[in-house]
Amino acid sequence: MKYVLIAEDEASIRDFVVINLRRSGYEVIEATNGEEAIQKFNENVDKIDVVILDIMMPLVDGFEVCKHIRSKSNRVGIIMLTAKTQEMDKITGLMIGADDYVTKPFSPSELMARVDAIYRRVSMSNVTEANADNTHIIRHKDFVLDTRSHTFTKNDEMIELTQIEFQIIEFFFNNPNVAFKRSDILKGVWGESFFGDDKIVDVNIHRIRNKIEEDPTRPRFLATVWGVGYKWIV
Repeated sequence: MKYVLIAEDEASIRDFVVINLRRSGYEVIEATNGEEAIQKFNENVDKIDVVILDIMMPLVDGFEVCKHIRSKSNRVGIIMLTAKTQEMDKITGLMIGADDYVTKPFSPSELMARVDAIYRRVSMSNVTEANADNTHIIRHKDFVLDTRSHTFTKNDEMIELTQIEFQIIEFFFNNPNVAFKRSDILKGVWGESFFGDDKIVDVNIHRIRNKIEEDPTRPRFLATVWGVGYKWIV
């Protein structure tokens, strides 16, 4: 079964999302505030594949819920619901571990495209973990990416990555020393049907650098190519 947790305090929006999720074949767990979202996630941590979080919720806001979920799991996909005027909220959500965001008001097709894309990443991760005996390893300098066990190490030390971060690293590892535009990275990682803008690439690159670079302000591995985008240096 495919499980989604939706945390949204506005009943009309929550009901709208739940109807469309169920029509698309998802089992839905509902939460009306952040505190309830944390409780229901903890109770169903092994079931939930995707979490949809409104930012402005009573008791505990969406940011704190996102942090809690990320402290428990890097496997689950997280989509934040933001308002058009909440530009910094989008960046903040991505920086603390969200995989994607959807801006209100949104269409059913847009939301379901995002949920389906996140679910595919999660399910692919589960398949590779289940077949971890047949490892496929890519090495670059101090780094080892194992796409079967879904692990990433630097100097034999494990680096925890979200689903999106892992896919970005895999994208670059498969294309070393190639400079990619942000639009190329969006297509390669998020897919052709992604509706968002390229800020999501910049934020995830920043997040990855903080995990892998000794000095993220002067990256040695995941470099900026001015006027183009980014490349992985080997």
